[in-house]
Amino acid sequence: MTGQSSRLSLNPIFLILFAILASCKDKKPVVREVQNYQDKPFLQEYHDAYVLPGGIAENDVRSIVADQQSNIWVATGAGIFLKKKNQREWQNVITGADKGPAFAVAVDAENTVWLGNWNGLFTFKNGNLEKLDGPKGPISAICAASEGLYAWGPNGFWCNNGNGFKQLNDRISRSVRDVISDQKGGLWMATDVGLYHWTKDKLHHYYKTDALISGYTKGLAFDSNQQLWVAGLGGVTIRDSDKKQKELKPENGLPTVYATAVRRASDSTMWVGTQAGIVRYKPDGSHSLLFSRRWLMDDQVNHIDFDKEGTAWIATPKGVSAIRKRQMTLAQKSDFFYNVLMKRHIRAPWIAGQAHLKIAGDTTSWQPEDDDNDGEYTGNYLVMESFRYAATKNPEAKANAAKAFRFLKLLQEVTGTDGFFARTIVPSDWTNVHDGNRIFTEREKADELVKEPRFKPVEVRWHKSKDGKWLWKGDTSSDEMCGHMFGYYFYYTLVADNAEKKIIASHVSKIVDHLINNNLNLIDVDGTHTRWSVWSPDELNRDPEWLPDRNQNSMEVLAFMKLAYQMTGNKKYENEYIGLINKENYLENMSQVTSQNPAWLIYFDVVLQAYLYPILLKCERDPERLKFYKNHLNEWFAKGKGDHNPLINFIYCHSTGQKVELANSIDFLVDTPLDLVDWPIDHSKREDIHIVRKPVLEDQQVNALQPASIRMTVRWDKNPWTAAGGNPQVEREPVFWLLPYWMGRYMKMIQD
Repeated sequence: MTGQSSRLSLNPIFLILFAILASCKDKKPVVREVQNYQDKPFLQEYHDAYVLPGGIAENDVRSIVADQQSNIWVATGAGIFLKKKNQREWQNVITGADKGPAFAVAVDAENTVWLGNWNGLFTFKNGNLEKLDGPKGPISAICAASEGLYAWGPNGFWCNNGNGFKQLNDRISRSVRDVISDQKGGLWMATDVGLYHWTKDKLHHYYKTDALISGYTKGLAFDSNQQLWVAGLGGVTIRDSDKKQKELKPENGLPTVYATAVRRASDSTMWVGTQAGIVRYKPDGSHSLLFSRRWLMDDQVNHIDFDKEGTAWIATPKGVSAIRKRQMTLAQKSDFFYNVLMKRHIRAPWIAGQAHLKIAGDTTSWQPEDDDNDGEYTGNYLVMESFRYAATKNPEAKANAAKAFRFLKLLQEVTGTDGFFARTIVPSDWTNVHDGNRIFTEREKADELVKEPRFKPVEVRWHKSKDGKWLWKGDTSSDEMCGHMFGYYFYYTLVADNAEKKIIASHVSKIVDHLINNNLNLIDVDGTHTRWSVWSPDELNRDPEWLPDRNQNSMEVLAFMKLAYQMTGNKKYENEYIGLINKENYLENMSQVTSQNPAWLIYFDVVLQAYLYPILLKCERDPERLKFYKNHLNEWFAKGKGDHNPLINFIYCHSTGQKVELANSIDFLVDTPLDLVDWPIDHSKREDIHIVRKPVLEDQQVNALQPASIRMTVRWDKNPWTAAGGNPQVEREPVFWLLPYWMGRYMKMIQD
């Protein structure tokens, strides 16, 4: 739900603890800290994109209008086009010798459509197209007022009050960009040389800075208080009939100083088009931004109109965008995402992963692809299905969780080793995989080793399984291990029966035994540890090159040992765990996680840590160590809760039994767009925010956390503060949304 306040239904026994009116720039409504959210309908916005038949000229849309039947008319660089309601096809309205560039479309009270063409003014009514006498083309602006029809162009200004068109001789700029009636028989006109107010008797010209931000004006609209909004270079000037009252600039939410259009919606929200997207200003003072290909065919907005159903129609240089709304509850949104997940994001044998789009942005062109983190993110999917089953007892969720577990187990079995497991698998007949096998020359090895002394030249990443069915990928990373263990813990705890628990415990112990037998490192089939899966004190405590990973990896291996002991009861895992704490200071290492050196902090580590806390807090029995973990979690959460990450928030709630940060979690779940394509998002071109290097020193980030609706589509490995990125040939799997949603449902923080 973009630009809508989260609607929290409060249980009467809970008091509102505080209210925060956040800045409009963060697009945050008033939020209240509550302990449960009663699911109810909200308005979910989504983008419906239209490409006109033809090429660049046909999609250079200059003007747009919805008639009284919600048919859509556009003026483009190649002519006038019509799209009838509930259809997607566009018809060319002006054909033959009259076809050519067009500039303006308008509709009057009688539903006559007026068309400003390169060679004059046309009307379309009752299926009949007519070229009118009088106005000389090109016609670039049209205003249908109660007293008559006005038309402008570089060659003059014409009026028809019912007796044919008459050219007026008033000295008005010929660069008229937008016109609206003042509802009193006069007109306001935006031009390249300022703002005009015209009546039959008087002409006022405003261009000085006491009247306008600047004299270059592009768009006009009245708000619900009958104040005139003037969009142009510099921003928006808000005027009453006599003088300037207010200005809107980047510090007030405009992403650029170049405002190009403005229109009022039926709910009194003012939509301001710019060269960097659309900002919607609500009467309550809040505002929200839509930009990027997720929301607009192009960030430059040429014109805006609304149909009778409230859909916003936006003209851009690359086509037409419709911003539609539908009522949804979170439960319905969950069903929507789950359907997408099953349709495009589960591949054999039961891998939850992203989809590759052969045509950028076109989800009908999807095909499955392998990913380094298939194991980790299927672990996330396993946790999601486990919570879904625990919350609903839906047998489908249990069956799907079992399939996901069997895939993760297969990742170990397919390697034919004593406990090493693969990153992912693909059918053996696949010929196109990421990171194919290759040979490194000695020169290449030298080059890489100088850049990173820990570099491991893995030449054979893909191996064929003994049964010939699969290719499996080696060099498995530490984040895969964390994702697996996260999945095993919750599947074991929430879903598995006694027989299944034994299978899970045996599988986990096999992996952890492999670590114990190999000095706490994950050993690939080449006999050496993988590039990232190192937990040995020989490296972490005694090799300076591993110092950046010491704190994180110490925390990880403690969780692995604790989980193996919890599942099996075998003392050797507890003894290994105690030894790492007492002899190798791994608890002390872990204590530094929350004060990681900024040179080595990456956002992904924060999520890996989140995977581990439930294991450490729920499986630890020693009071002192449990106290340490609780304090550690609280310190970690205090540093990270400003990210408004619902997965982190709900993991914290589950681990501690507290109910906090619900409003921000719900805000994310509501605001997340339905479009899962990883559209490029570039905040760096905006003028209303700043590019910074916090909280992650290495990344370019924004200084204000942006709403989910205008962030990159995430897996939770992505820094939510990132300034720019995205790949439109990827559709992300919606587990990032479904997992926190079902955690909230299970804890009854979200009530269906």
